[in-house]
Amino acid sequence: MRSQTESEAAWDEPTAESWLLSLELFGIDFGLDRIKRLLESLGGPQQLPRLVHVVGSNGKSSVTRMTAAIVAAHGLKVGAYLSPHFVSFTERILINGVPCDPQQFGSAAQAVSEAATEIEREQPSSGPITQFEALTAIAFVVFKGAGVDAAVIEAGLGGRLDATNVIDSSVQVCTGVALEHTALLGDTVELIATEKLAVVKPGGTLVVTADLDPAALDVALVRCAEESARLVVAGRDAPKLLAAQGEFQRSNFALAAAAAHALLGALDARATERAAAEIRIPGRYEICASEPKTILDGAHNVDGASALRASLERENLSGKLIGCLSVLDDKDAEAMLSTLGPCSDQLIFTRATHPRALDPAELAATNERLGGPPSLVVDSPHDALRDARAAAGAGGLVYAAGSLYLIADLKRSADAKGGSTL
Repeated sequence: MRSQTESEAAWDEPTAESWLLSLELFGIDFGLDRIKRLLESLGGPQQLPRLVHVVGSNGKSSVTRMTAAIVAAHGLKVGAYLSPHFVSFTERILINGVPCDPQQFGSAAQAVSEAATEIEREQPSSGPITQFEALTAIAFVVFKGAGVDAAVIEAGLGGRLDATNVIDSSVQVCTGVALEHTALLGDTVELIATEKLAVVKPGGTLVVTADLDPAALDVALVRCAEESARLVVAGRDAPKLLAAQGEFQRSNFALAAAAAHALLGALDARATERAAAEIRIPGRYEICASEPKTILDGAHNVDGASALRASLERENLSGKLIGCLSVLDDKDAEAMLSTLGPCSDQLIFTRATHPRALDPAELAATNERLGGPPSLVVDSPHDALRDARAAAGAGGLVYAAGSLYLIADLKRSADAKGGSTL
């Protein structure tokens, strides 16, 4: 890695984000060779103490945040690496629950960029560093510089060839396995579980959700036997006072507590309860407005939609329940509409600012074919949410769901440019 000269200005956050966005054209390119070379040139910043690795189909970000919060409540300085983000890339790199300092982020990104340029010059045949690889390296550089006592790392996609699978974690967590990204991970639960659970390390502890698919549990048992790893099945409940909204978050917190226990060896009940009372999860059953109550939820597959519906049906409403939806073209939109349609009085379809967002008119046609509730097409996400809130009226509830990219759009101002698409 070449050193920074006096003539080179230190990167700020906008410069770092501009560079990261420029890497999107390289897309997703599985493999560990590039990220290993990149981290080696940076001095091995991934060699951190007390590492937890989180994989799964749904709930990874929630469980990552919760695990980090519980560990931090026990007096440790804890890093958390998440994906994707909503507004700023710094949201992916947390230290004790707070997005990393923009100056630290810019400095780390500059170091990673310089190392990547050098590697690509010396070994062009290996291909360019991808955005996710760069972000993963940035996170490790930030954590190393901050001197964290522990870090909880969320996998991006899969596990075996995911860029995060360069860490020597002592605890691995599986939040669940569903049929997703089948072109990349396999077309059965067993194949997908095999990819995700490849992160289990020799002598490690694998913590799985109590609701893990039986086929995936079989894979977990085999994998743990092969690696002489311990398998822990988490409970389903959480402290009574849990700030994270949504019924599904109770089992997520129970999974996180089991992971923190495996990492620390024991948990202090008061510290765990304090973490539960303070933890909030952006974009997961997040209440963003009242009168009418308005919820942003990142449910983007059938399992997520089912969990969302279960929470919506527990709401005590005196008005209408209106959904504001956008879905990407690689998701099972029909199954999601079959899940959310029956509990909704109206659906308003919109288009997230993502190149793979389905045409909202196509969603409306699918809803009509399924015999779903009345629907409306509104292209602009902000306009769609405004119309949904007007339709819900007093005592009603609005939920926006179907894609994390829709939630990102709604968290940005209406006139803001679209963000990352990876």
